[in-house]
Amino acid sequence: MKIRVYLLMVVALCFSPWAHALEYSVVQVEKSKITFVSKQMNVPVEGQFKTFNAQLQFDPSKPENTTTKIEIDLNSIDLGSDEANTEVKRKPWFNLSVFPTAIFNSSKVNTLGENSYEVTGELQIKGKTQVVTIPVTVKMLDSTVELSGQFILKRLQFNIGEGAWADTETVADEVTVNFTLLATAKP
Repeated sequence: MKIRVYLLMVVALCFSPWAHALEYSVVQVEKSKITFVSKQMNVPVEGQFKTFNAQLQFDPSKPENTTTKIEIDLNSIDLGSDEANTEVKRKPWFNLSVFPTAIFNSSKVNTLGENSYEVTGELQIKGKTQVVTIPVTVKMLDSTVELSGQFILKRLQFNIGEGAWADTETVADEVTVNFTLLATAKP
């Protein structure tokens, strides 16, 4: 009888989610996205970055050990018009000839609740670095994990929109950034 109970416990542990904790590290960038909404003259302007690279180490059983690095090709910005895309690549905005990439490196993860985290790290844009804290929600989707979130970026902290464009009556300082990253476990 004791052997049967012991065997049942072993089988149960083998099939529990903790026994097969996976580390998700293969980001599917083609299924992931980084978008944003800014306001010009109080009118929402939507955009996205079409090209980025993301490195992720996420183990649901040890979320505090999560690390992530995201490199965004700022030249891949798409605001929906060629004129706007050309303008934001110039010196007053992103100055892409000098600063072609934005980088986020995580340094700390706090668990807020079930599937809810706070990721802190350094965001570097246009030669300026700021510490940001980003709320992240995690959804398990079969063999894939989805990490999504939204945060407010203050563009003037990064000198995005210099000179006449620094006027927040024309272009708001706050930019809402949204992201969804899909990742699978390392084979």
